[in-house]
Amino acid sequence: MAGSKSKKTSKLKILAAGDIHGDSRVTISLAEKAERENVDLVVLCGDLTGFRETNNIIKPFKDKNKKVLLIPGNHESFATVDFLTTLYGIKNIHGYSTKYESDGKEIGIFGAGGADVGLSAMSENEIFKTLKQAHNGIKGIEKKIMVTHMHPEGSLSEASGFQGSSAIKKAIMEFRPNILLHSHIHETEGVEETIGKTKVINVGPKGKIIEI
Repeated sequence: MAGSKSKKTSKLKILAAGDIHGDSRVTISLAEKAERENVDLVVLCGDLTGFRETNNIIKPFKDKNKKVLLIPGNHESFATVDFLTTLYGIKNIHGYSTKYESDGKEIGIFGAGGADVGLSAMSENEIFKTLKQAHNGIKGIEKKIMVTHMHPEGSLSEASGFQGSSAIKKAIMEFRPNILLHSHIHETEGVEETIGKTKVINVGPKGKIIEI
């Protein structure tokens, strides 16, 4: 008796990175990794500019035909990120959300950039309101990824001496994302931990491959 054919499904594969700080050598390396790993999406967690000046922060990803989501960090203004999104036809999810498919189901990605200092300084109340606004667009979706620049309060990244965001911690508990992607704290790049039921990853400039 012939067996029935199973429906093929595939997980969403993401390359997430942050704290590039204007170094186009980093983005070229990340774009090559995105192509080599055949990722579906690149997520940039802020601090794309600063320290160096370059015109090639986004272009290497576009040259590899990769979809890009991004948020501002504390080293670039909201206007700079808006300019990059318009110039390269990519999506800024600061205060917004977007949906993709994973294993035949929808997955929602929402975010808020900025930090408590810098060009995109925001209060804790503003950060939470921005995350709530972003999350409103994906209510009811089971699988979710939250993207921020700052680290949450109580995270291992506080070992650097920089206090985390209480607003981001509150958003973890209220919105219950499967994964939180952030950057901001260079000293704890690559650290993974669990807060509540959320996997929290400090992605850093080397980048992390995530499948969900």
